[in-house]
Amino acid sequence: MPRAMGVPFPCGARPLMPADHTAVSNVIPRDAHNVSRRDISPNALRVLYRLREAGFGAYLVGGAVRDLLIGGHPKDFDVATDATPEQVRGLFRNCRLIGRRFRLAHVVFGREIIEVATFRANTDDADVQTHEVAAVARDNVFGSIEDDAIRRDFTANALYYSIGDFSIRDDVGGFEDVRNRLLRLIGDPERRYREDPVRMLRAIRLAAKLDFEIEAATAEPIQRLAPLLRDAAPARLFEECLKLFLSGHAVQSFLGLERWKLFDVLFPEAAVALHSNRSGALRRMLLKGLADTDARIAADEPASPAFLFAMLLWPAYCRALARLESDGIQTAEAQQRAADRVTLHQMDSIALPRRFSLPMQEIWLLQARFSQRQRRRVFRLLSHPRFRAAFDFLVLRLTASDEHQADVDFWREAQQHPDMAVAALEASQAEEIKGDRPKRRRRRRPDAQDGMPP
Repeated sequence: MPRAMGVPFPCGARPLMPADHTAVSNVIPRDAHNVSRRDISPNALRVLYRLREAGFGAYLVGGAVRDLLIGGHPKDFDVATDATPEQVRGLFRNCRLIGRRFRLAHVVFGREIIEVATFRANTDDADVQTHEVAAVARDNVFGSIEDDAIRRDFTANALYYSIGDFSIRDDVGGFEDVRNRLLRLIGDPERRYREDPVRMLRAIRLAAKLDFEIEAATAEPIQRLAPLLRDAAPARLFEECLKLFLSGHAVQSFLGLERWKLFDVLFPEAAVALHSNRSGALRRMLLKGLADTDARIAADEPASPAFLFAMLLWPAYCRALARLESDGIQTAEAQQRAADRVTLHQMDSIALPRRFSLPMQEIWLLQARFSQRQRRRVFRLLSHPRFRAAFDFLVLRLTASDEHQADVDFWREAQQHPDMAVAALEASQAEEIKGDRPKRRRRRRPDAQDGMPP
């Protein structure tokens, strides 16, 4: 049976290993680790056993092994093998091949997909003119398991669990790094970041998710190379932001971005506004909102990207609005212009789809309407499709200032008993008007006792 390891390198390319890493195989036997088949998806086990029975190498790889080692519960189970994608497809009728840069096999079991990748190897791309072409050439080179381990990003992600003898294979020191809760790049950190600047965001995200410390040499270039993120595709950065903030560790991700100055690159106007807010109220509000997002994720409740970006960009919106109003622009117009300006400028770094940017703006613009409590406006606002999100945002603003407490109390009551809330409001307003009206003095009727004729 043909093996993927025999596929020649295209265009005479040679395998390339990072300068400071040499693959030295270390096999951790079953009795020296805690990974158990009981914690592995039954569908992943089916794929592993079927590959092994067909004579191929079959390994559970990457984040699943890492998470199992630290007692976690992986959501995805990826498999690595020396079988080519076409050979994998030949073994599974429920398999489809995807990908342009590198062909992957997806074995589909209902809603669960087991991704099967052929061992890959890095290549010397010095002769390739563009980064995109280089990526395609590099990723379409098959190699050995040693090559595959070396080309991965972090040592913690380069561990292979063998279904043959239930051992873990470690070629880059990842087993010890996981035990020490240390996140370390494979190869020269500066070179790896320059190859793909988004690796800096992955380092922050994984450290936040796993509660790992970023190894010193891996962390050192991040702040210095942060501007390289400006060259990354805005659409890709949008997807990375969703992973950073909607995976249950938003607070730690924000603190990591802030610490290594990556937030300043991703959200430049919001960062300036946070730095200029001396009271720290806007930062407290953002941290509270991110903590609430983490709580929703932990409770398996949905979290809206529109609400997320409304929080992240609110400092920039407030600053833009204050500047426009100081220039004499009417409030309503200033609000719309500030929302449009912040959204447009943010597109330079992160591509916000309209299905999220428009609701985000509505959340901002509805804030001013919470102080308008006329009967007709109250019922109109209650029926607005963004009312609930905008009200939750108003409640969040109490973290920064309690000046909106009366509005929060009224609208909370209005959601339960709208007629009673409006009636109470109108009665209160009537009393205020009555109390403010000046009293008229009554003129006395002249009579005889006053010395005047009757």
